[in-house]
Amino acid sequence: MAGQSGEGSLWFAVLGPVRAWRDGLELDLGTPLQRSILGMLLLREGRAVSPNEMIDAVWGEDAPPRALGALRTYVSRLRTVLEPDRVARSRPELLTSIGRGYALRLPDDALDLTRFERRIAEAETARRAGRPREAADRLRAALALFEGEPLAGTVGPYAEHQRDRLAERRLSVVETLMDVDLELGDHAAVVSELIALTADHPLRERLRAQLMLALYRCGRQGDALNVFTETREALIDELGIEPGPELAALHQRILTADPTLAPPPAPAEEPTAEPADASAEEPQQPAEEEPPAAPELPRPAQLPAAVTDFTGRKEQAARLRSLLSTASAEGLPLVAISGIGGVGKTTLAVHVAHQVEEVFPDGQLYADLRGYGDGATAPESALGGFLRALGIPPDVIPDGLAERSALYRSLLAERRVLVLLDNARDAEQVSPLLPGSPGCAAIVTSRVKLADLPAARLVDLDVMEPDEALSLFAAVAGPERVAAEHGAAMDVVAACGFLPLAVRIVAARLAARPSWTVASLVPRLADEQRRLDEMRVGNLAVEATFALGYGQLAPEQARAFRLLSLPSGPDISSEAAAAVLALPAYETEALLESLVDASLLEAPGPGRYRYHDLLRLFARRELNNAERPEALALALGRLLGFYLASAQSAHRLAYEGSAIADNLVVVGTGRTFTTVDEAVAWLIAEGDSLFAAIGQAAASAGSGEQLLPAGDLLVAMEPLLESGTHTREFDQGTRAVLAAALRIGDPGSELRSRYVLGRVLFAANRLREAEEQFRRVRELSAERAEKVVTGEVLNALAVVVGRQRRHAEALALFDEAMTWYRENGVPAGEALVLSYSARDHLGLGRPDDAIAAAEKGLAIFTEMGSGAGTARARYHLGIVLSRVGRLTEAVHHHAECLAFFRASKQRVWEQRVCSRLAETFIAAERYPEAVRHAEQALVVSRDIGHPYGEALSLTVLGKALRGLGDLSRSLACLRQAYDVFSRLGAPEAGDLKVLLDGVPHGAVVET
Repeated sequence: MAGQSGEGSLWFAVLGPVRAWRDGLELDLGTPLQRSILGMLLLREGRAVSPNEMIDAVWGEDAPPRALGALRTYVSRLRTVLEPDRVARSRPELLTSIGRGYALRLPDDALDLTRFERRIAEAETARRAGRPREAADRLRAALALFEGEPLAGTVGPYAEHQRDRLAERRLSVVETLMDVDLELGDHAAVVSELIALTADHPLRERLRAQLMLALYRCGRQGDALNVFTETREALIDELGIEPGPELAALHQRILTADPTLAPPPAPAEEPTAEPADASAEEPQQPAEEEPPAAPELPRPAQLPAAVTDFTGRKEQAARLRSLLSTASAEGLPLVAISGIGGVGKTTLAVHVAHQVEEVFPDGQLYADLRGYGDGATAPESALGGFLRALGIPPDVIPDGLAERSALYRSLLAERRVLVLLDNARDAEQVSPLLPGSPGCAAIVTSRVKLADLPAARLVDLDVMEPDEALSLFAAVAGPERVAAEHGAAMDVVAACGFLPLAVRIVAARLAARPSWTVASLVPRLADEQRRLDEMRVGNLAVEATFALGYGQLAPEQARAFRLLSLPSGPDISSEAAAAVLALPAYETEALLESLVDASLLEAPGPGRYRYHDLLRLFARRELNNAERPEALALALGRLLGFYLASAQSAHRLAYEGSAIADNLVVVGTGRTFTTVDEAVAWLIAEGDSLFAAIGQAAASAGSGEQLLPAGDLLVAMEPLLESGTHTREFDQGTRAVLAAALRIGDPGSELRSRYVLGRVLFAANRLREAEEQFRRVRELSAERAEKVVTGEVLNALAVVVGRQRRHAEALALFDEAMTWYRENGVPAGEALVLSYSARDHLGLGRPDDAIAAAEKGLAIFTEMGSGAGTARARYHLGIVLSRVGRLTEAVHHHAECLAFFRASKQRVWEQRVCSRLAETFIAAERYPEAVRHAEQALVVSRDIGHPYGEALSLTVLGKALRGLGDLSRSLACLRQAYDVFSRLGAPEAGDLKVLLDGVPHGAVVET
């Protein structure tokens, strides 16, 4: 059965022995361990599996010392079996490498388990559609795919667990099939099968119940009752429990011969004959009387006056007009507009209401519900006003809310009236005020998102677009003044956060002061301490508007609103917020979501939160008024602790075997990660917030204890530095922490910040400055006997010296680093030294030593299972092999590490590898491929702002183009590269000068 797949296709089976076929011929899958690995990959359905997961799954606690090597051997053999025609060293199409793990990419419908689940789904669909016979056929077809014990012939904890799961799944499908057969009236046919099933599974109450029902329907009531007795005895003997309520209830119904247990009638098709014409036989019905005409009511026109200088909001207004003007028999058109105070909810609602007046000829009702003022309007009071406006005498209006609401809806029935409910508190306040007729419509405005208002179309109003805010500012302040100072005007509306109320207030102040210029407002608004004070005119004030919403918060909400304004990052995750608030994650998320609902926070994405700029200033003002400085320092410390613990986890994954993560001083808990990709993605996503926290700590720290977490965080964020996304922020952050460390006399933070600063300078090819920093770190590490970066700084110093072509000095430093790593038991450090030192051996004309060092470094990283280390080792080995003419091997190693760096978003390394591949292809005279990789390297280096990488990419691109014969473009690239190298003071500038002067030279530019 399993081998009947289509021509030229693969077919796999796990519902029995693990097997595979190609074109109907079974494949030899090898040993049980090899089959176990394949079985795991098949069941993961294309998802990646890490080597550690596979080792635990197959060997469990009995894994041999070299399990990783054995695993890779089995994977290689499986690749050969599954793709026998694959060209050597080409990328596998089926069993692929993803990061450090593996995934099996199956063709559609190539696994028996997939077909099994699809047939079950088809059966469920048929059963819901009233086609039980078809459902039974589909279930039988699904069960027919089983060929014995699932995963037979495989070993290990994972196989045992999955074997039990699949067996349980099969049995549940059998039970469903029995239910369907009983629904079809096939009780006699299933008795024998159920007897066998209950014998195999005596404690399975569902099967026992099905057997009892089948026997009863066959007229064997006594046998059915005996089954219950046997089941009860078995449950008591084996488990010490009585039968469950469903089985006990069925027993009672059989005892009383419940008529509902009778067999169902045989399924029959419903008649489809045309209905007879009954018009001649039915008596004529009297014509319905016309309903009495509705009483004439006054036409209310309660809308406030529209704003004459209404500006912008074209898309929102058009959407609202469409929603309100489209009559529907399904219900009342209802729009609920929410947003922060001052965003223009009422202005927009009134503007649109006037625009649709003609659609509602019977009038407009308006009520200010004062949801955020002193004394919210009671629904009874608002209804009283509406009823009076509709012509009901005050002495006739009922007292109760329900009676008033019923009378109100009765009066609006069969009429077209628009109701505007402004400044609502919540859905409970609004609901009694909504018309019941679909001919009417309602607009509700509220700072709260009224998600619990049934059938409401929610419109969350954001601040204005910059050009809209500028137009509003010009409309109020005067278009001539704004046109004369356009740039300053844009700065002003930006300082207002594009909030309409703030823009209107500031523009009104300017309009009232002819002697002021627009530019004079800019410094006033630039001072964050004064900005809210500048946004007052007459009775209007942004701060007062915000205070209304803040005043409605519960104490725990108000505390969260204040404290979360302390971090200066652009936004904050729910986990980081939990650290700031010192609350459990679930409690924090509930608080944050309640603030989002109240329009006091924004949620730009799942699990992320931010303030509007002006709301943040308001929250910080309240924070300083309500919290002691000691509490703020503790909150900032908790945030840094969370970030540091999370970054430590990321560093440990990204640099497996590195001693740095273990030597960081971490207090608190943070996020954990399962893959390098996940860890680096978190660092990139949180980068701006991490640097903001570092900057705050540097600015406020009064002791080394307060500053050290910022220094440690910089070190732990090293994987982010190699992504190339935050180079400028690293430079600023390290210098800020270094200045603070020197100010307060904290050598620990000085050491850490200088180390990272040296890495930043090295990435920019500012080699002498980097060397100065690394030498000072070396001195500090020796003075303090501190191990956090001792080995790494020796290695980094050696690399910088070697880059300056002082190869013998570099090798001496590498020897010192090797000694430290060996004394401290850091094999990953030893591998790092071997890999990096290979290029200095090459620089001294010792290619055999270079290859031996690079290969040994790769072997250590491979044995450790370090994906990042292996990729870096392959990079250096590829360089050495390329230089000695082993070009095919060099391309292989560079292609392997390029895949890793791209997957883990290490863009600095991606640029380096692309450049190296281009160099190798030039040496092989494969110029089109060289051009392609050089152009990729150039794009990456420009994307991440890496001048040295850009110059290197331009160099190899120029050489590749020269090989293609495109001499003019080649010369242009080389001149650009020379200019950048010269500006950076890089030694490669001299190499390029030789090229540009036309002197032949065969040396490859060293980086």
